[in-house]
Amino acid sequence: MTRPPTAALRRVIDAADPVTGRLRGTRPQLAALVKRGLAFRHPRPPHDHFLTPAGHRIREAGAQGPPEPAGRETAAAGDGVFTARAGGEEDPPGPVGAARLREVRAAWEGLLELRRMTNPDGATDRPCGWERSHLVRAAALALEAGGHRPAGADGDGYRVRETPQPEAVAVHEADGAALRSCAITLERAGWHVGEHTEPRTRARYLLASPRKV
Repeated sequence: MTRPPTAALRRVIDAADPVTGRLRGTRPQLAALVKRGLAFRHPRPPHDHFLTPAGHRIREAGAQGPPEPAGRETAAAGDGVFTARAGGEEDPPGPVGAARLREVRAAWEGLLELRRMTNPDGATDRPCGWERSHLVRAAALALEAGGHRPAGADGDGYRVRETPQPEAVAVHEADGAALRSCAITLERAGWHVGEHTEPRTRARYLLASPRKV
């Protein structure tokens, strides 16, 4: 049976990137998490460490528990946490320019690794359980990693939104060609995509759901 993490290791787990599970900590801390089966070291440079499925379960269980004391909450909300852009944010998360591109690329690579580790057959061409439980963030990451521009507060670009349908998100993009390009990107990322028309406005939008097989 895996030993439970110490308080210090738990803080490292709680501060992991919520999308990719990328960890930041000292070498001894990361090595201890690997030894417990809660993290793994990525084989490609820069050899970052990521949570395993067991590590993700511990992190998510903690997120559903009682609020942390103020000191630990601050530590868990430190710099380096990646947030995918769903579009339309007044205060877009994270850096801009080349730094943002690097973060998005690393987040997407981490998500592919999570697919490999958590899909029963190790497939990376279709979404995993984490994506099914975080639909908007997963679709937004696929689009941003595919080079699409998220909408600003008042500008053009994609917007990913929840829908009443189970396991489905809506993707809005005013430009028809850009909307079709978003559909191609999501399909390549393992999503089922259909194009629909809003009855009242006649605006076209995508309805996307993660592929199961």
